[in-house]
Amino acid sequence: MFGLGISRLVIKISAKADAHFLNSRFNWYYCIYRTITTTTIRRSLLASHKDDKINQRKTLVILGTGWGSYSVLKTVNKKLYDVIVVSPRNHFLFTPLLASTTVGTLEFRSIIEPVRNTGFRESTHYHLSYATSLEPEKNKIYCTSVLKPSLQYALHYDILVIGVGALTNTFGVPGVQENAFFLKEIADARKIRNRILSNFELSVQPNVDPEESKRLLHIVIVGGGPTGVEFGAELYDFVEQDVVRLYKQQTEQIMVTLVESNKILSSFDARLQAYAEKKIKQRKGFNIMQSSVIEVTANSVKLRDGTVIPCGLVVWSTGLAPRDFTKTLKYTKNRAGQILTDRFLRVKDEPKKNVFAIGDCGDIEEMSLPCTAQVAEREGRYLSKFLNFNCDEEKVGPFEFKSLGMLAYIGRYQGLSDTPQLKFKGKYSWGVASWFLWRSAYLTRLGSWRLRMQVPLDWTKTILFGRDISRVE
Repeated sequence: MFGLGISRLVIKISAKADAHFLNSRFNWYYCIYRTITTTTIRRSLLASHKDDKINQRKTLVILGTGWGSYSVLKTVNKKLYDVIVVSPRNHFLFTPLLASTTVGTLEFRSIIEPVRNTGFRESTHYHLSYATSLEPEKNKIYCTSVLKPSLQYALHYDILVIGVGALTNTFGVPGVQENAFFLKEIADARKIRNRILSNFELSVQPNVDPEESKRLLHIVIVGGGPTGVEFGAELYDFVEQDVVRLYKQQTEQIMVTLVESNKILSSFDARLQAYAEKKIKQRKGFNIMQSSVIEVTANSVKLRDGTVIPCGLVVWSTGLAPRDFTKTLKYTKNRAGQILTDRFLRVKDEPKKNVFAIGDCGDIEEMSLPCTAQVAEREGRYLSKFLNFNCDEEKVGPFEFKSLGMLAYIGRYQGLSDTPQLKFKGKYSWGVASWFLWRSAYLTRLGSWRLRMQVPLDWTKTILFGRDISRVE
């Protein structure tokens, strides 16, 4: 009897256990079902929300990869915009150090940063192309491929940033385009470097007439702005530190003539101008001529007073002129051919207010800012902020520019610094301290840590081992 009771109790417990097990298994399956269903719905909602965000993102097309355009590209909020860049140059060039590459103080790749490193949402968002024309009524920009000119296409934009820069102004002087060298791009610096080295090598070969050798080693720089003066400074260092060691017999024949119709470094304080002029004139083989060029031939330069200067290289660095694309635009321009904008950098004649012009190709009405890298970069940063705040004029306010000052290198570890802080104290700085400031300031402004490592390394190599004089086509 007792055993039967135990058996019944065991059966009852087993039945309850089975029922509990079945119920637990059902709950477990139900939980899995709920989890899967909830996850699916959540993913669907997130995908839908993401699609809505993608649909809400505006297309921002940036023309150019110079100081202004690159600044916009780096700092604009890419969660708000699909950023597309159109430029025939796939890198950003740190132009203040470009002159250093012409003689091998720095290597070419040490001052360029690929634009793709900034991070595009799609690999197709960068176009190695030229902008050829604009149709603002349809929000379309027409482009031509650099690699295949027959490939032409149109891009739609919601917002357009024109930052195509400018060309060097030849002022219509005969022969400049054909016979002179400019200093705007890496390709220009490479050509100048090869011409300098070629002329030195040719001058030491047998049966070369002494007068021809003298002509080959005479370099004429047209334009006494920072570009021309700093190129001359780099030449002087090259001659003093490397040529005397590698081309001893040619040292006495080297001549550098700087031609400027006004004062050199006219944007600097008069005392700094005088100091730079004094230092340059003291250097053996260096000369400054206050005149203007009326013709450039393959072997000489002709000045307004009739003087003909035989030379082996002419570097032309005088002023700016608009690019062909800028000329095609129907917007109002100033006398220099720059597109006029309001204080928010919007093109004045664009009723949709969705086209902006920055850098050397634009000019803010009634502000008259210089065409410098500093201005272009500040405009780019401002425009990014303006776009990130959805073009809210009240929150951002109009563009304002306060100069951080100007720096220049004049050779032999001598620099010039014309800064607001020094002006406020009634002081001006030149010499070694300004050279150190020049290098330090530019080192901190380089676009990436890669460049900040490469540039000091190049400087160190130049001091320890001299410049690389390899001629590479």
